[in-house]
Amino acid sequence: ADKVIVVSEYIKKYLENKYGRKDIVVIHNGIEIPQIISNTYTLEKFGLQPKKYVFTACRFVPEKGLHNLIFAYRKIKNSEFKLVIAGDADHETNYSRNLKKLAKETQGVVLTGILTGGLLDELYSNAGLFVLPSYYEGLPIALLEALSYGLPVLVSDIPQHQEIPL
Repeated sequence: ADKVIVVSEYIKKYLENKYGRKDIVVIHNGIEIPQIISNTYTLEKFGLQPKKYVFTACRFVPEKGLHNLIFAYRKIKNSEFKLVIAGDADHETNYSRNLKKLAKETQGVVLTGILTGGLLDELYSNAGLFVLPSYYEGLPIALLEALSYGLPVLVSDIPQHQEIPL
């Protein structure tokens, strides 16, 4: 390639160090500013109340750390908040099957499956907190979306998250 494009400074530095390339360009991910959704159709479908759930949206892969999120949620005694996880696996794996089993065995965890458009917008619009416990990211669009909705966020302490002025 004549140029290599990456989405974060962390990945740029990693590739420069690993391959000695000096032609790497960072182009950060971006998002459109959303319209806040006030209706609650999707919330009602999943038995949720506005601002009474912790939310995340991602693929069901080990590096997203969803298993740790569920284990941490299990430690909360008598939580008034539900844990809502939007997403699924691109291809079913042992990890994704075990994650779904763990979620179903944990009271208060809601798996929505993959949501897009207004359904996903409604969950972002009404969440009380957005969480992203990833071990590795590029520059996570889901986190950028959560911030665009004005949500408080709790994210893992990794270099890619540190690039975003939280």
